[in-house]
Amino acid sequence: MIQTETTPNPNSLKFLSEKIISDVGTEEFQKGEIKNLSNPFIKELLEFKGVELVLLSKNFLSVKKTDAASWSDLKPMVISHLNHYFENNKEPILRESEKSKSTDNNKDETVKKIIDVLDTKIRPAVARDGGDIKFKSFDNGVVKVELQGSCSGCPSSLMTLKQGVQNLLKHYVKEVNSVEAS
Repeated sequence: MIQTETTPNPNSLKFLSEKIISDVGTEEFQKGEIKNLSNPFIKELLEFKGVELVLLSKNFLSVKKTDAASWSDLKPMVISHLNHYFENNKEPILRESEKSKSTDNNKDETVKKIIDVLDTKIRPAVARDGGDIKFKSFDNGVVKVELQGSCSGCPSSLMTLKQGVQNLLKHYVKEVNSVEAS
């Protein structure tokens, strides 16, 4: 059964499933990148009129719509699309084989600490709102992150970034001076 939750972004809705949607972590897909996608579920979802962005995570997906689109039209379509997929497939929508993992074992200690705080303290809170946060870089005391899913373009995302993410990172990682969206 698919349940929905609102997010702080009125143009984004979170769809929860008891089935695993992604076994590769959180991934974001945008309508502008549709030509490069091979996953039929994601391509079809992005082709729905009004859908701009889809974020898949372990047990939820978030859909961000255009201002002109209506949730009363889109919501049943997304639920039906998810139900149809799981009626016909036992495996997650995103599987390990579809994602090329790159690991960097030589990350410096500060970056490792930043990523650990993002993963353990910040990502779960952002996920509750249907989004994700990705580490981009750390240079000269400045952490650059990318807000994804419901969080991208959300009116309260700048406040979340400055008051939440920046304060937590500065508290746990003394080398951090500020946080910016990339």
